[in-house]
Amino acid sequence: MNTLRLHYFFDPLCGLCYASAPAISGLALAFPESLELMPSGLFADEGARDLSPDWADYAWRNDQRIEQLTGQRFTSAYREQVLRGTGVRFDSGPANHALTAVRELDADLEWRYLQAIQLRRYVDGLDTAQPAVLGAIAAQVAAESGIDIDAAAFAERLRSDVALKQATARRVAVTQDAMRRLGRFGVPQLLASVAGQQHVLQGEALHGGLPALVATIQRLGQALPAQADGGQTQGG
Repeated sequence: MNTLRLHYFFDPLCGLCYASAPAISGLALAFPESLELMPSGLFADEGARDLSPDWADYAWRNDQRIEQLTGQRFTSAYREQVLRGTGVRFDSGPANHALTAVRELDADLEWRYLQAIQLRRYVDGLDTAQPAVLGAIAAQVAAESGIDIDAAAFAERLRSDVALKQATARRVAVTQDAMRRLGRFGVPQLLASVAGQQHVLQGEALHGGLPALVATIQRLGQALPAQADGGQTQGG
């Protein structure tokens, strides 16, 4: 059987990555051993910024275009409480640390946690740059899988755990190196290694839902195992 490897390059504060969530979640269900999340650090460290009114309006216009193109919701709660919120910082660093912490606990939880972060931000209007918010989401997602996480302790790790920050930095460095070698920058991107060949999928390939994405990968290599058909209905 030919092997399939899927490397998903993303940032948790990227609106287009949120638009890719249905397809990526479906891939995670259909091919749990094949998908690896690759945080790019696009909006962390030097890429982070304070949310000025002008930049918030710019982000909202982009988000509205994404919603029109893909159907993913960006609510008024997100606009008022996040983009126009007081003291909100556009910084994916805490979320990247949180994703690494969840992965260390149970790798299968990471994609579920990423999706939950996105929904809490863009639908519920929560500031997912805040460790306390990320801790509460982690506790909820873990509980759904029968795993106990102390939300307050998790949040404190995001603030002060040097080893966790170093582990996250290593993941980001690996992602950035992979993107440099591909000569492709920006997110989201899905690197599909099919039948020994690498293919980068972007844009419409990621925003059309799981069946369309699986069909694209099949056309590239005719290499997907039979269980793909059973997973197509799970991603939307």
